[in-house]
Amino acid sequence: MKSLLASIFLAAGCASAMAQMSPLGLWRSVDDKTGESKAEIRIAELGGGLQGRIEKTLRKDAKPDAACDECTDDRKGKPMVGLEIIRGGKKAEGKDVWEGGKILDPENGKEYRASFTPIDGGKKLEVRGYLGPFWRTQTWNRAQ
Repeated sequence: MKSLLASIFLAAGCASAMAQMSPLGLWRSVDDKTGESKAEIRIAELGGGLQGRIEKTLRKDAKPDAACDECTDDRKGKPMVGLEIIRGGKKAEGKDVWEGGKILDPENGKEYRASFTPIDGGKKLEVRGYLGPFWRTQTWNRAQ
């Protein structure tokens, strides 16, 4: 009986750890320059790809009614809270990386090709945006 219970708890712990090695969940984006948390972004799966929305802005100077004035597509003028900034991206075969999606930088309205790689046991997420041969990586922290 003890070994059965131990097996159940071990299996549950492994399943929980494996579930964390994905970009799904609530993340805190971090400013590259200041190291300050900028926003909380919830990443979910939608139609076989990723979808990420800003749930909360964390900047001290953030205006509650701020909108994406720099956006040039269907997101132009939409409120920052609730704004969809991640679209698409699927898990690469045999790797813990999600590729093929796009990410929006609402501060400048530009959309970049993106990849998402859980690191540090799923506690952090490397978010890499690409524009042509150039790329930039941010490390987000899991909030939940």
